Amino acid sequence: MSGKVRSKIIKSFQIRGFTLRSEASKFLLEALTPLDEDRQDLWLKRLLDLLQVQRIDGPFLTKDDILGCIREFERSDSDGTDVRLLVADAFALAPLTYCQERRKFVPRELVGHGGPPRLFGDAGAKAFFFRERYQLVLQKTARHHCFSSRSRLPTASGFDLRPIEHLLGTTGECVVVLGMLCQLEEGNYFLEDTTGSVKIDISGTKFTADLFVDNSFVLAEGCYEDMAFRVDAMGLPPIEPALEAMKYMGGASIFDKFPEKLRTQLELSDVPDNALFVLLSDVWLDQPQVLSHLRVLFSGFAQGAPACFVLAGNFLSRSTGLQKDRVLLREGFKALAEMLHEFPLLIKHSRFIFVPGPRDPGLSNVLPRPGLPYQVTEPLRSCGGNEAESTLAERCHWVSNPCRLLYCGRQVVLWRQDGLAKACRNAVHRPWDKTGLDLAQAYTRSLAANAHLSPVSPGVTPVYWEWDFALWLHPLPDAVVCFDACDAFTVEHAGCVFFNPGSFPKADYVFKVYYPAFKKVEDSQIGND
Repeated sequence: MSGKVRSKIIKSFQIRGFTLRSEASKFLLEALTPLDEDRQDLWLKRLLDLLQVQRIDGPFLTKDDILGCIREFERSDSDGTDVRLLVADAFALAPLTYCQERRKFVPRELVGHGGPPRLFGDAGAKAFFFRERYQLVLQKTARHHCFSSRSRLPTASGFDLRPIEHLLGTTGECVVVLGMLCQLEEGNYFLEDTTGSVKIDISGTKFTADLFVDNSFVLAEGCYEDMAFRVDAMGLPPIEPALEAMKYMGGASIFDKFPEKLRTQLELSDVPDNALFVLLSDVWLDQPQVLSHLRVLFSGFAQGAPACFVLAGNFLSRSTGLQKDRVLLREGFKALAEMLHEFPLLIKHSRFIFVPGPRDPGLSNVLPRPGLPYQVTEPLRSCGGNEAESTLAERCHWVSNPCRLLYCGRQVVLWRQDGLAKACRNAVHRPWDKTGLDLAQAYTRSLAANAHLSPVSPGVTPVYWEWDFALWLHPLPDAVVCFDACDAFTVEHAGCVFFNPGSFPKADYVFKVYYPAFKKVEDSQIGND
């Protein structure tokens, strides 16, 4: 990948009559590699256009010449696009792993897992995928004051976590184990960890008011008798606040592939009080009523542009076949592009982020899923022959599902999945039989407790094994946007806000507004008047 980008950079500069010094070439390679191909082309074109109008002594360009152009970018954007927003595609993130010897997270290559993650791993990659999920939950659970002897007072009561292999010698003794809840035999549930598996008896179990889904991690208390672990009580692992988790990150971050200067600038920037994100789901571009209400939405924010608009799929109301879907989507994005040109201030000040839905055309729904293909989004991606089209193309981001936003140090995860229904269908226990249970609260608590966006079986929601880290929620971000088909909700766990904007057309054109400075979510709706 880096060789292809390097070749593109060198050829682009040679065509314009420039030759890059080694430090300038290395700097550009680091800056452009995390971007998708379309944005690489846009930035190279803009950079070369600026270089040609500047007075440069000779054809040889140094790193200082490139930095001078970047400062020109910043000056030209000082009253335009909000440069404090970083849009991070899942495939641009840096893979991390938990190192037991160092008791902190480190880049994978430091512990012998060299090379970039593969889309199609071998059997060893699948085993590694489950071990990583287990270690992710185990390390934060073991630090909790209920299980860590270091953090407990001498007079305080607590529990000692035991591996499953320990159960073989504990007949009649009450113990607590952390394991993955799974069905290794049809109709029989097991708990599994890296040391083994054990059949469990949950006929007399007292469950907490949570969602326990197949392949999620749970804490179980009980006794091992008659070749089975009789579970007296079952609950979810504790949720660890982000500030506590950051102590054990060791300075590592999934954003490490992005330039350090950019990340530092984002972390040090103050969050403007008036900054906001506008988020809506199921933007059906084949429905005239949806386009009409989108025009009302853009009109309402035309004089006070948000930092970004996040539009999530599905982008068609129903599928009519692959070929027809492509034609309809292309026409829909063309209509959207024409509409956006009516609002030049929004194009100048806002970003437009498009998250693919499960029924949108493209690659398979194995996660993380790449963004929408160029063939259907060309009307918004094409630079065209005028400045307005070029500017709009630069403001649009065709992200993966999931993806992450970093705004002045605030991290927001965007996640399009009908996860609540899947969790309920694969639940081991039915907590909704209890009156007064908030299903959205229970569902999001299971995500935070498992530190993962999709704690269900890979058979239900397939995942690229070596890219599973892109779905981690550790440390917890500031907000997780669950674009789901269920009703809108807003809940909070350990300082992280989980919210669902609801279906834009199905729920009378509702959407959410998120204020990153205050971590607050506001319900909004467009009337039919």
